Amino acid sequence: MTEQNNTQVPAVPTIQATSPIQTLANSNLMIPVSIVVAGALMSAALFFGLQGNVKPGEDLAPAPAVAPTTIPVDITKVHTDGNPFIGKADAPVVVAVWSDYQCPFCKRFDQESVKRLIAEYADSGKVKIVFKDFAFLGADSDDASRVARAVWEVAPDKFAAWHTSMFAKQDAENGGWGSEADILAMTKSLGIDTTKVADLLKTKGEEYQKSIDADKEEGGTFGINGTPGTIIGTDMLSGALPYSNVKALVEKALAAK
Repeated sequence: MTEQNNTQVPAVPTIQATSPIQTLANSNLMIPVSIVVAGALMSAALFFGLQGNVKPGEDLAPAPAVAPTTIPVDITKVHTDGNPFIGKADAPVVVAVWSDYQCPFCKRFDQESVKRLIAEYADSGKVKIVFKDFAFLGADSDDASRVARAVWEVAPDKFAAWHTSMFAKQDAENGGWGSEADILAMTKSLGIDTTKVADLLKTKGEEYQKSIDADKEEGGTFGINGTPGTIIGTDMLSGALPYSNVKALVEKALAAK
């Protein structure tokens, strides 16, 4: 599992500037202190700037919450047809989240940030959260993604509860729980028709897998190479970031409507 943290710009040490020349009593050769101080500061700034790969004179600001990427992202370019989602189908803002049901950082992001996003924006019809697959942790990850798609077809009204239960059941990566049989048993406990789900897994399993692989490949085209990865508007968040980061971009996207 990979969590992508934002790259922080190295902090530049605070320079305590002092004159290298002490006042020389009764000397006509004393160099003006201001000139020496200016020269010392320029040299120090150049030295530390090069050390931190920062050009002289360049402003040093905290790294943004948005993941640094040279690849342009745009939620309108994300394929969402057929993917499970929470919220109104015609919500003005769409949030796409790439994740793996075995990823512990995905669990944290879902239980802390996505949960609040649903309560504050999806339930009120402002946001639609689309779940994209980035299954890369083994067979259990693929099983979970295939069952998710079957559940979405059989009982879309219960998908949110199923999604929440999947992360609640999560153990260590490939830790023992998470086979197709385990997931179907949990699915049945939610009142979902597992006979229909199992039938879909048999008849459409290959189709589901192609869609799962396509989700991962698509994520890569946007610069997503780990989980979770989130696209909101024309911004991408990388990693299990706090809800405040998500909220800021959602508000930005809503303001643009």
